[in-house]
Amino acid sequence: MRGLSFIMSMSSRSSETLLPGNMALLLLLVMLTACAALPQDMSGKMFTFPQESKTAYVRLTTPRQSLSAVTLCLRTFTDLDRGHAPFSLATPGVANAFVIFGSAKDNEVTMSVRNKEVRFRELGYKTNTWHSFCSTWDSGSGVGQIWLDGKPSSRKYINSGSNITGLINIVLGQDQDEHGGRFNAKQSFVGMMSDVHMWDYTLSPC
Repeated sequence: MRGLSFIMSMSSRSSETLLPGNMALLLLLVMLTACAALPQDMSGKMFTFPQESKTAYVRLTTPRQSLSAVTLCLRTFTDLDRGHAPFSLATPGVANAFVIFGSAKDNEVTMSVRNKEVRFRELGYKTNTWHSFCSTWDSGSGVGQIWLDGKPSSRKYINSGSNITGLINIVLGQDQDEHGGRFNAKQSFVGMMSDVHMWDYTLSPC
């Protein structure tokens, strides 16, 4: 299966580090570095966000400007019990075009699609544990679902009738309150992240 292709860049002010790992990525991740204009293969790497910050993030861009469906999968490890956003996709005029927001304190994961959100509760989201997230949504039915560590949530209606359209800006580690910016350190992700995959269609469970 082929995923979306991205160009990845890190904030020049970012304090995050990249650590080698043994994870195989289905999606080829590339990073455009400030010192070299050539894309860098990020397969087998792990992102570390070591402290609460509004300047540490990874930005991904894609030439795609319309998504009728989304499947997102990633792995995270954090000791945060407050709410935090490991993944945020925004378009001009729609800050919460597709956002995943977790809170161990509330034991819930929130999915937002085109500025409407739904909460998935009691999935076992907790601190100091590697968690595998997968989330799906399609514009036809408007239904979204979360899998946490292979455990499915109930399927819930979020938003339907329109695609996610416009210049897509994806940020790892921060919640975009506007297209490409207005980050809040109190919503930032602190911890490790790996195995980021995204598809422009809904994947069925194995």
